[in-house]
Amino acid sequence: MSSERTESLRSARIVLPFLTLPMVIGALWLAIYPHWREGGLVLISAGAVIMAWYLLAGILSARHIGRALVAKRDLDDVLPAIHQHEQPAMATDAAGLILAQNQEALDRFGDLVGCRIHEVLGRSHADPERMWSDLTIRLSRRGRIRADLGNGCEYTVTRRTRSEIRLWQAVACERSVTPPPAVLGSDHDDFDSLPVALIVLDPTGNIIRANAAARNLLGGQLLGQKLSILLDGLGREIGDWVSDVCAGRTVGGSEVLHVKADGPDRFVQLTLTRARGDYVTAVLSDASALKTLEAQFVQSQKMQAIGQLAGGIAHDFNNLLTAITGHCDLLMLRHDKADPDYADLDQISQNANRAAALVRQLLAFSRKQTLKPQIMDLRDTLSDLTHLLNRLVGERVVLTFDHDPALRMIRADRRQLEQVIMNLVVNARDAMPDGGDINISTDNVRLETKAEFGRAILPAGDYVRVQVRDQGCGIAPDDLVKIFEPFFTTKRVGESTGLGLSTAYGIVKQTGGYIFCDSMLGEGSSFSLFFPAHDRHELEKTSPPVVVPIRPLRELEATVLLVEDEAPVRSFASRALKLQGFKVLEAACAEDALSLLADERLIVDVFVTDVVMPGMDGPAWVRTALRDRPDTKVIFMSGYTEDIFSEGRPPVPDAAFLAKPFSLSDLTALVTRQLGDQRRDE
Repeated sequence: MSSERTESLRSARIVLPFLTLPMVIGALWLAIYPHWREGGLVLISAGAVIMAWYLLAGILSARHIGRALVAKRDLDDVLPAIHQHEQPAMATDAAGLILAQNQEALDRFGDLVGCRIHEVLGRSHADPERMWSDLTIRLSRRGRIRADLGNGCEYTVTRRTRSEIRLWQAVACERSVTPPPAVLGSDHDDFDSLPVALIVLDPTGNIIRANAAARNLLGGQLLGQKLSILLDGLGREIGDWVSDVCAGRTVGGSEVLHVKADGPDRFVQLTLTRARGDYVTAVLSDASALKTLEAQFVQSQKMQAIGQLAGGIAHDFNNLLTAITGHCDLLMLRHDKADPDYADLDQISQNANRAAALVRQLLAFSRKQTLKPQIMDLRDTLSDLTHLLNRLVGERVVLTFDHDPALRMIRADRRQLEQVIMNLVVNARDAMPDGGDINISTDNVRLETKAEFGRAILPAGDYVRVQVRDQGCGIAPDDLVKIFEPFFTTKRVGESTGLGLSTAYGIVKQTGGYIFCDSMLGEGSSFSLFFPAHDRHELEKTSPPVVVPIRPLRELEATVLLVEDEAPVRSFASRALKLQGFKVLEAACAEDALSLLADERLIVDVFVTDVVMPGMDGPAWVRTALRDRPDTKVIFMSGYTEDIFSEGRPPVPDAAFLAKPFSLSDLTALVTRQLGDQRRDE
């Protein structure tokens, strides 16, 4: 430091003559040119300002040099205490800059000289600035405090009198992972024999003790391993969590973590508790079943949400299709088949029917379509489908059947079940572009206990199983969990709507059955359908429906109250009924309908009403109206399934149901049938 001071004095002797030069020149100017005093005064003033500035800088520099000399002297005084301390020690200035550290601190924390103590505090404290401010205030009051820097060390911080140096000396710093006897316990305790999986962790997350149950749960030798090597899925470093619990910065709590081990996925629930001696005790329990149930619930919620969305879209779209097909039928009534416009109208009608078929697939997935289940033999159904299926698969694919001779009956909608089989066969065909074999087999299955298929569970009971196997490319595991979701497809854009398997899923579920898929890449796929088994004598009990003769329309003069909130649908239905000679009263909502019926002189033979409407729904207002008009016939219209308006409420007597979209002939035929029943009752 003396050499720096000498160098400063030498520089001052060199610079000082040049700084006085403006004042000397100014004085000479005044002596030689007294009548031009302004120039000399300017030079003298400038020289004075420069000299004052230089002297001020010199004073500040001298003060800084003095402080540096004092700081160096104070640091030299504490260096022996730092290097002789057996545990980590360091020195900082008043601003927190680390000036020196001993070898123990270097080995434990790395080189910190030149860093601020805030960087060390930030490793274990969320707000190091606030922590440092609190330490500074406490240190100014007491001169000696205790501070925790984390990393398993506690320090005594000392501020020496009239010194800017802060001396940090560790007084409680663990040097090894071997815990005291109070934590390990004796060789005769019951720790190892406890049926609950227990492990003891040091502040860095190393396992220092584990009982037999923990070793069986996690597998292998655990002592000395870091817990983060065995488990993951916390979302942050497990060692940081253990350190926070050990230091008391957070309460332990519980987390479900994934076990890093070969084989099937396993999960454990880990609960941490701070123990004596700044160690952490962890309790583990197998949570694999819990995670499986959680995954099933999430999948169920997702499928339900998608189903509700699909059903809502299908319902609204059915109203549009009803208006399109209905008005198209009205136009076709006014055109002969030889008319040039008839072909265009026919194309509109056919494409509307194709759109209706697509909507039915959405309703099938959302389980809101109208089904007509019946007791039937699967062998007969598949036999009737054989010719059509052979045409679907083509010449390069061989389709074979294998039936159980004693196959039991099932209860399902025949038309919808045929749709399921066709979808599965077409899917199998597309998986074998070079050809192959598709096998459809049926058999009886009895489950004494529940069976698990992946994450799904099949309850115990008697089932009829249908299996559709192919020799195709198989399905990737990541895609296998999503194949029943609507609009999901592995085919190229334009080759599939992604509704085939989702439709099959919805129909099977609505029938009360189960559908599973087992697939291996390169080896093919197998779809298994399980339906509750029925006895054959139940088929004999079901009698064929009685065909009610429809009376000629001219003999039926009746009044129809039509209630529909969609104006295009109401317009079509009204015109269709009027063309058949019926008197039609229209209402846009239930409240308007009840207002019309308030007139007791008004005679209404049939109520034709939509089910879902703003305000009061169809069944609600019909039940109200039937109190005063019990003999009136009822027809409900809806884009949903038939039982949507009867769940949880008593059914409306003798009510008929008309599924949207419907044609002109469907509407008039059903109204005529209801009136025919009314005349026959009379």
